[in-house]
Amino acid sequence: MTKAEIVSEVSAKTGIQRGEVSKAIEAFVNSVKSSMIKGENIHIRGFGSFLVKKRATKIARNISANTALVVPEHFVPVFKPADMFVERVKESN
Repeated sequence: MTKAEIVSEVSAKTGIQRGEVSKAIEAFVNSVKSSMIKGENIHIRGFGSFLVKKRATKIARNISANTALVVPEHFVPVFKPADMFVERVKESN
C-alpha cells in the first residue's frame, strides 16, 4: 500500500478532503522522522513503537580485496509492532 492509497482510504472513511488528509499524513511522517533524528523513540499504543537502536562497532570484510574494515558505531531506525497488532496479523493469514 502506498501513501497515496492510504490518503484515499482515510479520505473515504472520514469524509475529509484528500488534500487535508495528505497534509496530515505528511505532517505525521515528518514528525516521526524529526523525532527519531533527535534520538527520541515514539510509542503508539496498539500499533507499535518507532525506536532508535545503537549498532556497535564491528569488523567487516571486503571479500574481493581481502581486507578488513571497521564499521563505526551508528544508530538505525527500527519499528517494533505491538503484541496485539502482531496477533491480529497472524490470525488474519
